[in-house]
Amino acid sequence: MILKTFGWSFAVTALALTAAVFYDGWTALGVVAILGVLEISLSFDNAVVNAGILKKMNAFWQKIFLTVGVLIAVFGMRLVFPVVIVAVSASMGPVEAVDLALNDKDRYQQLVTDAHPSIAAFGGMFLLMIFLDFIFEDRDIKWLAWLERPLAKLGKVDMLSVCIALIALLTTAFTFATHAHQHGGTHVDKAETVLISGIAGLVTYLVVGGLSGFFESRLEAEEEAESSGKQQSAVLLAGRAAFFMFLYLEVLDASFSFDGVIGAFAITNDIVLMALGLGTGAMYVRSLTVYLVRQGTLDDYVYLEHGAHYAIGALAVILMVTIQYQINEIITGLIGVVLITWSFVSSVLRNRALAAADGRPRERLSS
Repeated sequence: MILKTFGWSFAVTALALTAAVFYDGWTALGVVAILGVLEISLSFDNAVVNAGILKKMNAFWQKIFLTVGVLIAVFGMRLVFPVVIVAVSASMGPVEAVDLALNDKDRYQQLVTDAHPSIAAFGGMFLLMIFLDFIFEDRDIKWLAWLERPLAKLGKVDMLSVCIALIALLTTAFTFATHAHQHGGTHVDKAETVLISGIAGLVTYLVVGGLSGFFESRLEAEEEAESSGKQQSAVLLAGRAAFFMFLYLEVLDASFSFDGVIGAFAITNDIVLMALGLGTGAMYVRSLTVYLVRQGTLDDYVYLEHGAHYAIGALAVILMVTIQYQINEIITGLIGVVLITWSFVSSVLRNRALAAADGRPRERLSS
């Protein structure tokens, strides 16, 4: 099971490390390995959330997620995306941006750093909306009941999550981003950039998430009406629902990858090593997502999804704060790991308590 699920990740790791040695020696191998670990630690919560969505998709779309999705994640977000950022922010062509990334790495790093406020605002708002919609939903299973019960009651207010997200964006823009600074002899104010990018992140979430939710609800309605001869329509809607869920997953992965891409510059500004390291990490995140789905881990450990969403909320706040202040990637990664570990332990304790109460055997609890 492990080899079947993680086989491609192991193969890509071997190829990436070999390529790193040929590219720039043993030092490059170490850099790629560190970047891979960084990506996995920062994106473990991503895998848990992805698994919650992926388990609703059929085997075909799960394969699409592991093939086309991997190409988008590895090459699109970890290689092409930083180059696109530079091309747009510096108003230069893509060829010129690639040349800059390969031949003037310090200048390239500076341009990506300058674009960080817009990246952080977009990703922060997208992730914040995921967190808010989760905690405002009334769920049968509650992890931190003392907090989640009152929040579920508040969630009955229409558009509350959107209102809170917009308030957070305005607060960020006029608290962090208006700390104007001197740049190249001119006075720079980041508030407008942050507002526009944050609203773009919010709109992206509403459009993609709304479409996937719409088609998912339509699919459920059609499945209930199967007996009235609508099987063909249900299959068609399943395709649409799965497509928009896949699109949602890709945008979600993009938002998660922002901190990894930015954090990677603390280790290297070589775009080739960055793509090899982060791409390798992204492969493991993808494989871990499928592993969680096939093992039914989210069903066995019911608080894992809660822990992952709290980690998303923390990451959203961190991204917004980094518009003005630098936060070490170790802190970012540790927060996610601590929250997910806490939720896992809570799930194990819950399972043991239920098993003891029902007098059932406890074989699965240690698996």
